[in-house]
Amino acid sequence: MKYILLMNAPKAGFDTYRAWSEKDIQAHFAVLKRINKELSESGEFVTTHGLAWPDQAKIVRAGKNGAPITDGVFLEGKEFLAGYWIVDVESPERAYEIAARISAGPGPGGAPLNMPIEVRQVMSGPPDELL
Repeated sequence: MKYILLMNAPKAGFDTYRAWSEKDIQAHFAVLKRINKELSESGEFVTTHGLAWPDQAKIVRAGKNGAPITDGVFLEGKEFLAGYWIVDVESPERAYEIAARISAGPGPGGAPLNMPIEVRQVMSGPPDELL
């Protein structure tokens, strides 16, 4: 089963990342790289990507004749999607274990961030109740 693990960061978190020391940033990404390597070796890794800063986000809607209409940036939001992993695991419990490891990644001074990670199954089609 595939799961997407969504790393949501508070707006304050995005603002403070810029103030982290180089040592703290390197330590944080070293843990994430180690997790990715272990997931690759176990065959559970599908992909991961970080996302651009929230001040670059736009909301897009279809306008007249389907032309894109953009709105935003919405910096007043409380939380933003920082990045995601997609894993292919045997059970939801395994996805939760991986999410907890990501959540515990170190922040300034090595203290665990305990960042919330939303875990959702990636569906291969619409739910049966909608068919």
